[in-house]
Amino acid sequence: MKTSFRSVPDTNIVIASEKSRSGSSPNREFFDRWEKGEFQILYSDDTLLEYIGKMKEKEIPERIIRRIIKSVMKLGQHIRIIFYHLPVYPNDPDDIAFLLCADNGRATHIVSYDKHFKEMESVYSFRICDTLEFLIELREELKKSLIRH
Repeated sequence: MKTSFRSVPDTNIVIASEKSRSGSSPNREFFDRWEKGEFQILYSDDTLLEYIGKMKEKEIPERIIRRIIKSVMKLGQHIRIIFYHLPVYPNDPDDIAFLLCADNGRATHIVSYDKHFKEMESVYSFRICDTLEFLIELREELKKSLIRH
């Protein structure tokens, strides 16, 4: 079952997923549900570079970085950035890549733990939420889809 959700995960979600040791981690569930095809992950060249750089800073082993990037490239949807203008620019320049990807890719969500993203939500057409909020919405959407079919 697939929803119309199109999400751009922030780097902190990717790293939290990899560092989590809990089987009930929302970040693990996020990526498990994505791999099952329940929603789409959008990425751009710049978001991939951000993932790689931050994971290297966090000393995540190279083999794990390669596995994650390969998975995102294989299962995700590559977004070519055409429009570079944003109605509001974040304080952190690293976040521009995620906003451009979401805006150009007609995302429904940016999933992030960064509070400053949330402050910009009213300006964009997509939701900005943390992993648990996203999963609650996703589960609800999946229930509705089951009821309709």
